[in-house]
Amino acid sequence: MKEYTCPVGVTLERIGGKYKPLLLWHLCEGTLRFGELQKLVPATPKMLTQQLRELESDGLITRTVYPVVPPKVEYAMTSLGQSLYPILEQMYRWGMTYLEEKNLQPNCSMQSPGHCACCEKQM
Repeated sequence: MKEYTCPVGVTLERIGGKYKPLLLWHLCEGTLRFGELQKLVPATPKMLTQQLRELESDGLITRTVYPVVPPKVEYAMTSLGQSLYPILEQMYRWGMTYLEEKNLQPNCSMQSPGHCACCEKQM
Protein backbone atom coordinates (compact mmCIF):
# COMPACT_ATOMS: atom_id res chain seq x y z
CA MET A 1 0.00 0.00 0.00
CA LYS A 2 1.26 3.44 -0.88
CA GLU A 3 1.96 5.93 1.84
CA TYR A 4 -0.34 8.94 1.66
CA THR A 5 -0.31 12.34 3.21
CA CYS A 6 -3.45 13.50 1.40
CA PRO A 7 -6.91 12.21 2.38
CA VAL A 8 -8.24 12.96 -1.11
CA GLY A 9 -5.41 10.92 -2.61
CA VAL A 10 -6.22 7.87 -0.53
CA THR A 11 -9.91 8.18 -1.43
CA LEU A 12 -9.18 8.47 -5.14
CA GLU A 13 -6.82 5.50 -4.97
CA ARG A 14 -9.65 3.37 -3.56
CA ILE A 15 -12.57 4.52 -5.75
CA GLY A 16 -10.87 6.16 -8.71
CA GLY A 17 -11.05 4.63 -12.13
CA LYS A 18 -13.56 4.20 -14.86
CA TYR A 19 -15.69 1.46 -13.30
CA LYS A 20 -15.20 1.41 -9.52
CA PRO A 21 -17.70 4.19 -8.71
CA LEU A 22 -20.27 2.57 -10.99
CA LEU A 23 -19.75 -0.84 -9.39
CA LEU A 24 -20.07 0.63 -5.90
CA TRP A 25 -23.19 2.56 -6.93
CA HIS A 26 -24.94 -0.59 -8.14
CA LEU A 27 -23.81 -2.70 -5.19
CA CYS A 28 -25.33 -0.15 -2.85
CA GLU A 29 -28.69 -1.30 -4.19
CA GLY A 30 -27.96 -4.81 -2.92
CA THR A 31 -26.02 -8.00 -3.55
CA LEU A 32 -25.36 -8.71 -7.23
CA ARG A 33 -23.92 -11.62 -9.16
CA PHE A 34 -21.06 -11.22 -11.61
CA GLY A 35 -23.38 -11.59 -14.61
CA GLU A 36 -25.71 -8.90 -13.29
CA LEU A 37 -22.80 -6.51 -12.82
CA GLN A 38 -21.59 -7.33 -16.32
CA LYS A 39 -24.95 -6.19 -17.73
CA LEU A 40 -24.80 -2.91 -15.75
CA VAL A 41 -21.16 -1.97 -16.28
CA PRO A 42 -19.72 -1.66 -19.82
CA ALA A 43 -16.41 -3.33 -19.00
CA THR A 44 -14.76 -6.42 -20.40
CA PRO A 45 -14.97 -9.46 -18.11
CA LYS A 46 -11.23 -9.14 -17.45
CA MET A 47 -11.50 -5.45 -16.48
CA LEU A 48 -14.61 -6.09 -14.38
CA THR A 49 -12.83 -8.88 -12.52
CA GLN A 50 -9.78 -6.66 -11.92
CA GLN A 51 -11.87 -3.77 -10.59
CA LEU A 52 -13.90 -6.08 -8.33
CA ARG A 53 -10.73 -7.69 -6.96
CA GLU A 54 -9.28 -4.27 -6.13
CA LEU A 55 -12.48 -3.20 -4.38
CA GLU A 56 -12.46 -6.47 -2.44
CA SER A 57 -8.78 -6.08 -1.56
CA ASP A 58 -9.48 -2.58 -0.24
CA GLY A 59 -12.27 -3.94 1.97
CA LEU A 60 -15.06 -2.09 0.16
CA ILE A 61 -16.93 -5.16 -1.09
CA THR A 62 -17.17 -8.85 -0.25
CA ARG A 63 -17.10 -11.74 -2.68
CA THR A 64 -18.99 -14.94 -1.90
CA VAL A 65 -18.44 -18.06 -4.00
CA TYR A 66 -21.04 -20.82 -3.86
CA PRO A 67 -19.92 -24.40 -4.64
CA VAL A 68 -22.39 -25.04 -7.44
CA VAL A 69 -22.17 -25.72 -11.16
CA PRO A 70 -22.12 -23.35 -12.93
CA PRO A 71 -20.18 -21.26 -10.41
CA LYS A 72 -22.22 -18.68 -8.52
CA VAL A 73 -20.36 -15.61 -7.26
CA GLU A 74 -22.04 -12.74 -5.43
CA TYR A 75 -20.70 -9.32 -4.52
CA ALA A 76 -21.95 -7.10 -1.71
CA MET A 77 -20.92 -3.90 0.02
CA THR A 78 -19.07 -3.93 3.32
CA SER A 79 -19.84 -1.31 5.96
CA LEU A 80 -16.69 0.52 4.81
CA GLY A 81 -18.00 0.48 1.24
CA GLN A 82 -21.42 1.66 2.41
CA SER A 83 -19.79 4.69 3.99
CA LEU A 84 -18.86 5.87 0.48
CA TYR A 85 -22.48 6.25 -0.64
CA PRO A 86 -22.80 9.93 0.35
CA ILE A 87 -19.65 10.69 -1.66
CA LEU A 88 -20.95 8.79 -4.70
CA GLU A 89 -24.33 10.50 -4.38
CA GLN A 90 -22.69 13.94 -4.39
CA MET A 91 -20.57 12.96 -7.40
CA TYR A 92 -23.76 11.89 -9.20
CA ARG A 93 -25.54 15.15 -8.37
CA TRP A 94 -22.56 17.29 -9.38
CA GLY A 95 -22.23 15.39 -12.66
CA MET A 96 -25.94 15.75 -13.45
CA THR A 97 -25.77 19.50 -12.86
CA TYR A 98 -22.73 19.73 -15.12
CA LEU A 99 -24.42 17.71 -17.87
CA GLU A 100 -27.58 19.81 -17.63
CA GLU A 101 -25.57 23.03 -17.94
CA LYS A 102 -23.94 21.60 -21.10
CA ASN A 103 -27.31 20.39 -22.43
CA LEU A 104 -26.10 16.79 -22.38
CA GLN A 105 -27.89 13.61 -21.34
CA PRO A 106 -26.32 10.95 -19.13
CA ASN A 107 -25.37 7.75 -20.94
CA CYS A 108 -24.75 5.19 -18.22
CA SER A 109 -26.60 2.75 -15.99
CA MET A 110 -26.62 5.05 -12.94
CA GLN A 111 -30.05 6.17 -11.83
CA SER A 112 -31.03 9.10 -9.67
CA PRO A 113 -30.37 8.50 -5.97
CA GLY A 114 -33.42 7.08 -4.32
CA HIS A 115 -33.32 4.19 -1.92
CA CYS A 116 -29.93 2.90 -0.87
CA ALA A 117 -30.47 -0.72 0.19
CA CYS A 118 -27.07 -1.00 1.83
CA CYS A 119 -27.69 2.04 3.98
CA GLU A 120 -31.36 1.12 4.58
CA LYS A 121 -32.52 4.70 4.35
CA GLN A 122 -34.16 6.95 1.83
CA MET A 123 -31.82 9.31 -0.02
